[in-house]
Amino acid sequence: MKPFLLLASRAEDDAAEDEYHSYLRYGGLTAGQLHRIRMEAAPLPELDLDDYSGVIVGGSPFTSSDPEEEKSAAQHRVERELAALLDRIVAADFPFLGACYGVGTLGLHQGAVIDRTFGEGLGGVTIRLTDEGLADPLLKGMPEHFTAFVGHKEAVRVLPAHAVLLAGSLSCPVQMFRIRNNLYATQFHPELDVGGLITRIDIYRHAGYFPPESAEELMAAAGLVIVTEPMTILRNFVERYAS
Repeated sequence: MKPFLLLASRAEDDAAEDEYHSYLRYGGLTAGQLHRIRMEAAPLPELDLDDYSGVIVGGSPFTSSDPEEEKSAAQHRVERELAALLDRIVAADFPFLGACYGVGTLGLHQGAVIDRTFGEGLGGVTIRLTDEGLADPLLKGMPEHFTAFVGHKEAVRVLPAHAVLLAGSLSCPVQMFRIRNNLYATQFHPELDVGGLITRIDIYRHAGYFPPESAEELMAAAGLVIVTEPMTILRNFVERYAS
C-alpha cells in the first residue's frame, strides 16, 4: 500500500518520537507505512499527494490564534506551508486527519472562528458523538460517549456552515468535525494514551498549558483515567483509506 504521511511540528525530540510511535501503534502501521516530516525543522519539501494514502497532522505547541507578532519565524513558515498544502487537499477531498492542531489548521482554512474561549487543560474528558458522528464511517464501532485526552489553548468557537459537527463535550462544543467527505479534524487526541499524556505533561510543563507546579498532580490524575476508544479512529482511518 502507499504510505500515510504524518506532518509533525514538535521541536522536542522525546515528544516527537512518542507521538510518531503512537500513530504507528494505534494505526496498525509499520515504519515503512508512515512517512513522517518534522515541519518545525525545515521547509516542507515538494509533495505529490498521489504518493500517499492519506495525510495526518499531529499535535503542536503552536497556537494558530496567537497574535501574528508573537509567533516565531518557524510557526509562520509552518502555517504558510500547511495552508498551501490544504488548498490542494481540500480541492481534491484527499483523506486528511488533523489531531488537535488539525482543528487550528483545517478549521482556519475553512473559515472557522478559532480562539481561546473553549481551551481545555491536560486530562481526560467525556466526548459525545452527534447523530452525524454516529453515522460517520470514521467513527464506526465507537460508542456514543467515550473518554479521550485533551490539552489545548484554543478551539473552534464557530464552525463554518458547510462543516459537519461529529462530536463535542461539555467544556468544548466542537471536538470533531468533517469537511466534504474525507477531511477530518479532532480537538481531542486519538493517538494519546496514559503513557503519552504523562510524557507530554512532563515535557510541556513550562509551555503555558498549566501551572508548572501542578505537573506531578496532573501526571498522577492521568494514571487514573481509562482511555481506550479514541484509537479506533486511527485504525478506521487507515483501513478506510489505505491504497
